[in-house]
Amino acid sequence: MKKVDRIRQIVRLKQLMMRWRAISHRRHHHHYDSSSRRAPSGFVFVYVGQERKRFVIPARFLNLPVFAGLLKETEEVFGLRCSGGLLLPCEVAFFSNIVKHLEKDEHKYGKLSLEDFVNMVSDLASDSCCKEGIVAFTPLLQKARV
Repeated sequence: MKKVDRIRQIVRLKQLMMRWRAISHRRHHHHYDSSSRRAPSGFVFVYVGQERKRFVIPARFLNLPVFAGLLKETEEVFGLRCSGGLLLPCEVAFFSNIVKHLEKDEHKYGKLSLEDFVNMVSDLASDSCCKEGIVAFTPLLQKARV
């Protein structure tokens, strides 16, 4: 085999590896190193609740009405100070519920406001108060608690 043919073969293998890596990255974009200091491209870190639980969400979520409401609430609770991370004043379970619904069907749930999500969760809790996994809670943290 000529040296030129070997180089072409190596280049093709490298291109194939890069394609497989890109495909794999797209399929597993939700899997990230939780100890990482930087969010993956196209994602942001948000810290939720008193315990400051860290979530990685797609940056496009920040344009949705529910996040506009959460950001407004953040401004009212914490002011405009910037301490390095986006801290949202709501219960972790409520925020997880929002993210779960948006990941399930962003087109359907992306149009809902913060108030709509609060009502939806409170309706679920009142309709299914005896079902396992659904707990009645106040989704937004009280200013004194934060």
